[in-house]
Amino acid sequence: MSKIFESKIKSNVEVAPTIFKLTVDAPELATLAKAGQFLQLKLPSDKFTLRRPFGIASTKDGVNIFYRVVGEGTKFLSTLEVGTTLNLLAPLGNGFNVDAASKVLLVGGGMGIAPLLSVAEKIREVEILIGGKNRDEVIFWLKEFIHLPSVHSIFVTTDDGSYRYGRKGFTTDYLPEILSAEKYSAVYTCGPDVMMYGVALEAIANGLPCEMCFERRMACGLGACLSCSVDTVNGRKKVCKDGPVFDAREFIEP
Repeated sequence: MSKIFESKIKSNVEVAPTIFKLTVDAPELATLAKAGQFLQLKLPSDKFTLRRPFGIASTKDGVNIFYRVVGEGTKFLSTLEVGTTLNLLAPLGNGFNVDAASKVLLVGGGMGIAPLLSVAEKIREVEILIGGKNRDEVIFWLKEFIHLPSVHSIFVTTDDGSYRYGRKGFTTDYLPEILSAEKYSAVYTCGPDVMMYGVALEAIANGLPCEMCFERRMACGLGACLSCSVDTVNGRKKVCKDGPVFDAREFIEP
């Protein structure tokens, strides 16, 4: 059940060029939130009327989200100081199936890596494949994941090959090799649609359950406006209400 939280900002720092990590003090929400769920944030200004959706990335030491400054709303958000009160509608949507999972491979691209952090906090054993445009877009994620006891291995790809300990290319280029070398109980993915579809196809080809967490712009976040609808094999569904996490078989026909 979602509810309104009035939560103060604990920190709001730039962790990479134009990318920020926002932490709010919301202990009740941290307890309620499931891995993969999201929140709708109301900016404290009359200039902005619609809430902004953000995936809940972590519930350690507060409720954490990551965001990229791409427009006036996120630019304004990046200026807010510690102690500012934010109005949050949360938790929203469903979540990843963490209770039945054992060893899981997480595959994330860009800002879609954020919700996978909450999975790594709740599953006993994970390995993760991280993809980004360049070194700056992956290095701060490594710092978030590397200290978690559940994370056994981290694989990295960058479009330009600028991270010296990773591979040049896309996550889907590296994925077949990773899947052939280890046994996993499932694959969970979040990021650009084209990446997730590629991950889903490879997982299904290997006989593995796969869950996909979709990112969409949303007006209401409650299933009323239909702005986040996606096509599935069973018809149109709403990311905010039916997702954001879906079984990959909803999109990949046998």
